[in-house]
Order: sequence, then C-alpha cells, then structure tokens
Amino acid sequence: MMRISILALAMFSGAGAATAEVGQSISIRIDAAGSFNSETYVCEQGEPFSVQYVNSGANALAIVPIDDEVRIFVNVVSASGAKYVSGSHVWWTKGDMATLENAMQAGNIENCQVQDADLPD
Repeated sequence: MMRISILALAMFSGAGAATAEVGQSISIRIDAAGSFNSETYVCEQGEPFSVQYVNSGANALAIVPIDDEVRIFVNVVSASGAKYVSGSHVWWTKGDMATLENAMQAGNIENCQVQDADLPD
C-alpha cells in the first residue's frame, strides 16, 4: 500500500513558491487497485501544464493548477468521460481531450488536449 500526500503532489504540479505557504496536508492511502498518474495538457490560450490524478477506492481526485493556484478537484457523476469539480471550476476529460470551465462566468470554457496527443485531422 502506498501513501501519498496531497501537499507533496501539489508541490510537483508546478505551483512552486505558492505551495510553500500551505500549512496542512492530506494523506491518502493508495492500495494495489489504486493509481497515481500525471498528464501534461495544452489549452487554446496557454502554456502546457501538468494535472495529477489520484484514484484510491472511493476517492478520485485531479490536481489542477489554475491562475497560479493549485486546486484539488473531486470526481462527480458524469454521463461520459471523467468530470471533476473544485468550487465553480469544472475539469472534464474524455480520452485525450479536456475542458476547463468556470461555471460562474458564462462562456468561460477552455478546450484542452494531452500534449503531443495524436488526434485525427
């Protein structure tokens, strides 16, 4: 069984000095059926960024950097793909594609894809 600290994950997500101010951490045990992986995405309006995914039993999390802040998203029910929510932000993935939406700002949706993904023309 592997233990993983959310604070440690956040530090590897590219947030740098911003995470040094965090005073608490959360530990999650990842059993043999669980997983931890990272994907690099590129959205229409930005630089590449890394998203970490933690799956352990009932816990499915995505750690996404937004506006120089590391956000922890939790998986919620979706009809298709994997949908994660953190406050007003929604991170939705399906295959090599993803969208990032701020539900409080109408029309604020960014289309993203896994960096170097071979997508059909």
